[in-house]
Amino acid sequence: MNGWGWLIRASRWSRNPPSTKRVIFVFAAIGICLAIVGIEKLGLWPDWATADRVPRRLR
Repeated sequence: MNGWGWLIRASRWSRNPPSTKRVIFVFAAIGICLAIVGIEKLGLWPDWATADRVPRRLR
């Protein structure tokens, strides 16, 4: 999306801002994702919840 598209979107948001529940939902989702990343970086993430790498091509 180019610069004009972002300006149009920003003007729409200023006219009709998102509800408080939606803002809380978005921040909660971001917080959950950051918590999962933090747990994984600390090494506390269980092995059964880690995805195995799949080869791109089967030979």
